[in-house]
Amino acid sequence: MKMNHVGIMVGDMDKAVEFYTNALGLKVVMGCTKVKEERETAIGRMCVAVFGEGFKGFNIAHLVTTDGIGVELFEMKEHQERHEVDFSKIGIFHFCLQTDNFDDVIEKTEKFGGKVRMDIMQYHPEDDNKPAKMVYLEDPFGNLFELYSHTYEETYSSEYE
Repeated sequence: MKMNHVGIMVGDMDKAVEFYTNALGLKVVMGCTKVKEERETAIGRMCVAVFGEGFKGFNIAHLVTTDGIGVELFEMKEHQERHEVDFSKIGIFHFCLQTDNFDDVIEKTEKFGGKVRMDIMQYHPEDDNKPAKMVYLEDPFGNLFELYSHTYEETYSSEYE
């Protein structure tokens, strides 16, 4: 199994593309495209099935990380409220990115309208051979994401001790 993409609801497509490209270094694969509610095409029927009757359309953009994972940005035409994570409910509550430029990404996150949610944490502060760091951040729309300095395996596996 491989990760293919993640879909993220945003409140302003231009601001979202600016944030995800300039702050996080993603690349635009397909720029902002308008999708309307219709039943004539396979995409139209799929959108009605996913979003339900009366979704009124949306803008979508497709971005990609340096390792090829897709990020779909959705800006719905009607009624979008800022995302607030409810940790009492089951479901996905964040995604995680990894970078070699940890401090730079944190700085750019704030510069482009995001937020730092906590102090930077080192997973194994007692072990200089395992300098893995992490921090939780938000995009400008309240979507929570985590930033890692090392791979998932390097962070958690006992093989890297």
